[in-house]
Amino acid sequence: MKKLTKLLSIATLAVSPLMFSATAVAEYPERPVKFIVPWPPGDLEDIITRMIAEEMTDVTGTPASVINKPGGGGIVGALDVSQARPDGQTVGSFVADILTTHIHSGNAPYSADTFEPVGIFLDYPFVLATKADAPYNNLQELADYSQKNDVSLGHFGYQALPTAITFKAAEMEGIKIASDSAFDVNNCATLATGDADIINTTTQLILSCLKSGEVKLLTSITRDRLSIAPEIPTLAEQTGITQTTWNGLFVKKGTSDEVKAKLAEIAQAALKSDKVQDLSATTGAGIYWIEGDAAKEVVANDFESSKQLLEFMNK
Repeated sequence: MKKLTKLLSIATLAVSPLMFSATAVAEYPERPVKFIVPWPPGDLEDIITRMIAEEMTDVTGTPASVINKPGGGGIVGALDVSQARPDGQTVGSFVADILTTHIHSGNAPYSADTFEPVGIFLDYPFVLATKADAPYNNLQELADYSQKNDVSLGHFGYQALPTAITFKAAEMEGIKIASDSAFDVNNCATLATGDADIINTTTQLILSCLKSGEVKLLTSITRDRLSIAPEIPTLAEQTGITQTTWNGLFVKKGTSDEVKAKLAEIAQAALKSDKVQDLSATTGAGIYWIEGDAAKEVVANDFESSKQLLEFMNK
């Protein structure tokens, strides 16, 4: 009898880790989940992340919320996630710069392997835009025009990835930029007032003047052509530069595969909603889903290419 009791105890000990693991996964999330958006509210990543949080609340019955933590070009919010437990209770909604250029520049108090991707879900609809009556309609025509005329560029700052991509494209295509300025907001007014001849911005910021016909696009810095301007070739088509400015969900390294899978399942369901599809249709945002090893590969490739872009900007 004692031998049987002992055997049963050993068997219980043998399976208990599996039981506890299954229970932990089944109970995720065990408490309210925080999605950290390291920017002020209102932009695309914030809106979509809120939809993902709403989906998690609806599916699991556990509250999930978005906390905006702007500062340091996204570093303040990323630091919050880097200091969290690897349990999926704190999830970062990160733009590419946080995992690439900030690390290369030495601005980040974390390393390239601090986080693991749950999935990449958004291409910001970055574009090069100009006034509708400008005498050029694509990058080659802009290059020809710039040989005899001064061209000024408006951008979001030298540390911003789209800015580096724009300057690299200009060099490749022979576009002479006579002057450039960084603006907090690059919108219709930047062009209308003559502060810049071309601007590197997002379609969200210039939708009104695109619809009115006051502004036109020269190219989009996106994986695919914009849904709102399918006739405009991407930067990759015109120059071969494939890097874009994406956003994805990231967790602390060491988070279990089961938790990441649950997060991915919820995020994908949210991305299929009518609200998200309408947002994509009206802004041109590229909304898709890349997870697992494919997402890691995107991050790794962009980590290397962004290093080259920074070296180009600093030479």
